[in-house]
Amino acid sequence: MTLKPVVWMGSSKAGLLAFPDEARRDAGYQLEKVQRGLDPSDWKALITVSAGVREIRIRDMSNAFRVIYLPTQAEAIYVLHCFQKQAQRTSHRDVQLATRRFKAIPWPGRPK
Repeated sequence: MTLKPVVWMGSSKAGLLAFPDEARRDAGYQLEKVQRGLDPSDWKALITVSAGVREIRIRDMSNAFRVIYLPTQAEAIYVLHCFQKQAQRTSHRDVQLATRRFKAIPWPGRPK
């Protein structure tokens, strides 16, 4: 089985690399599951960004981390944003950033 490639939008990869070691390893494992066509262990739909967008939820002893991604495109999995969550609710700034990156995805057939 071939893995679907991951496309990192904007600074999303740098955001993931800034996670603590354990959270970064868990995020990588969860993204590999998505590449294989499986669901991550803990995820939810993030329709505030767009239909089809999801977030992987990662927790360690005292922090929460999120990976916002779009798994539904045939050519790749688009990772829109990776960040440490600061409050109960995902911040408006993080949702806006993910939305801008979603809109920047080079959709097949979209005029340039």
